[in-house]
Amino acid sequence: MDQERLLTTFCTLVQIDSESGQERKVADYLLDTLKEMNIDVFEDDSQSITGLGSGNLIAFVSGSIPDAEPLLLNAHIDTVRPGTNIQPQCIDGVISSKGETILGADDKAGVAAILEMLRIIKEQGMPHGDVQIIFTVGEEIGLLGAKAIDPAHLKAQVGYALDTGGAVGGMKTAAPGAAEIKATVNGITAHAGVAPEKGVSAIEIAAKAVAQMELGRIDFETTANIGTFSAVGPTNVVADRVEIIGEVRSFNQEKLAQQVDRMLTILEETASSMGGKVQAEAKVNFSSIQLSDDSKVVRMAASAAAKIGRTYQSFAAGGGSDANIFNGLGVEMGVLACGYEDIHTTKEKMPIGELQKLVALTVALVEEAAKGR
Repeated sequence: MDQERLLTTFCTLVQIDSESGQERKVADYLLDTLKEMNIDVFEDDSQSITGLGSGNLIAFVSGSIPDAEPLLLNAHIDTVRPGTNIQPQCIDGVISSKGETILGADDKAGVAAILEMLRIIKEQGMPHGDVQIIFTVGEEIGLLGAKAIDPAHLKAQVGYALDTGGAVGGMKTAAPGAAEIKATVNGITAHAGVAPEKGVSAIEIAAKAVAQMELGRIDFETTANIGTFSAVGPTNVVADRVEIIGEVRSFNQEKLAQQVDRMLTILEETASSMGGKVQAEAKVNFSSIQLSDDSKVVRMAASAAAKIGRTYQSFAAGGGSDANIFNGLGVEMGVLACGYEDIHTTKEKMPIGELQKLVALTVALVEEAAKGR
């Protein structure tokens, strides 16, 4: 690889503001860069669905090996806040911001590694199969770009998202699915000082219901949380409306559904017993990931890690990623560790050696896919 070029690409990327919803500038940079490399790329129409700064970018490189396994590589181009006016610095082989912003290695390390891989296989004339690249938007605020992608655009059945922490060579093979619960609790309004007995407090209903729910760590696979409990009104009026928003996560889809049902049942039964009403709905935001040790995506990753001198390790993590969406669409996708540290904080850092290893791993995965289906 061209190490100086890689660092220039990474530092250029992190200096382009792209907080979630403001992806336009980095999308334009990537469109121009990929076109300069003579790579077929287009921006999908997901922006009309998400309302974000751009659509997803979808690139395709035709392979020279007909029997090779088509490979999908994914990274997201948005960052969390504070992510404007990022000023990267390099100290003792580690890139960080100057401490007032994030760095944006999550996930521009993944983007930079993919770009360098594409340059390598073109410059070296490396035989390979079909490679599809999808740079998504709005990942950090709910996987919005991936959720809005047209499944017809997907050209591979195996792939990797370059989008998690840990030493390069590791891969997240299990992640929970998640469901969101939204509920409106309605009571009966009345004057709180003159005739409180004529009212039914929505706050009291909601509080008693939430107090009955099992929240936090349910078991080793499942968690539940209430994130919003909202009511606004004067103190002399019995509150007649409360908004509740919560979530359930589980590595087990059946347990996910059961926990959601329990929470909804408690809300409904409590409201009914106290003379109120509740309107509630739940929707699955993304499905879980469960990759077996003998799956092709795991075997390829283990072989690629060994090729670059790293020991493959699989792990589970509680957060979601675009890989949850792609797995739900039929693409067997693992989440590669990128080597970055302290993401989503102003202490975020990217060891240069890990960034270089990430490029090497990505090239090795293309070589593994070239071995055949």
